[in-house]
Amino acid sequence: MRENRDVHSLLFIEDDDQIRLALRLALEDEGYEVREASDGATGLAAFHQSEPDLVLLDLRLPDISGFEVCRAIRAMSIVPIVMVTAETDTSDMVSGLEAGADDYVTKPVVPKELAARIRAHLRRVQLQGTVVIPTSETFGDVDLRREQGLVFKAGRELSLTKTEYNLLCEFADHPNVVLSRDQLLERVWGYDYLGDSRLVDAHVRRLRVKIEDHPDDPRIILTVRGLGYRLIPG
Repeated sequence: MRENRDVHSLLFIEDDDQIRLALRLALEDEGYEVREASDGATGLAAFHQSEPDLVLLDLRLPDISGFEVCRAIRAMSIVPIVMVTAETDTSDMVSGLEAGADDYVTKPVVPKELAARIRAHLRRVQLQGTVVIPTSETFGDVDLRREQGLVFKAGRELSLTKTEYNLLCEFADHPNVVLSRDQLLERVWGYDYLGDSRLVDAHVRRLRVKIEDHPDDPRIILTVRGLGYRLIPG
């Protein structure tokens, strides 16, 4: 267990020694405490032991796949997970997000860009801990209870990632309003986020799977072709 909670701790699970070393040194220069693991099993053990504030996860690991590691971490924690994937592996990016990752960076990783992503995720976690909105909102049989940070569907508690929860809250703050992908990137991922709209689409798909009766024929979060998405209250 980590003693100094004033320093943000990162867990970097990556089997390439050179990449792991280069990014660890760069992130330590940014003031982070970085713990490393070169395979999935070691990474999961390190996660249990170190309680990191954020996980960097390579999807191509030599033993347990990064997707399995991501699902295992997500099953027990809502800690931000940023996956590391090859630039051309769009399928990996989508599968990683569906496994529960919050964000992704592509190789070769630019340290300054990675540091900016990490800052945005950690800042959002801190803000969530300081804001309490005593309200409950319903959309069909979905019940958003912000005072508890919980979401229920037909009385059953849903397991949402922080990003999925933030996305639902953003839609709930603007019922019947079309929100563009750029607006959602800015408001949910952060004004200084350096990502692309595929991230929004993947998370909307994941959120629909959890809150819609028929995700392929949504009734709560609708797609407005060419513009973005809109939440229908009621």
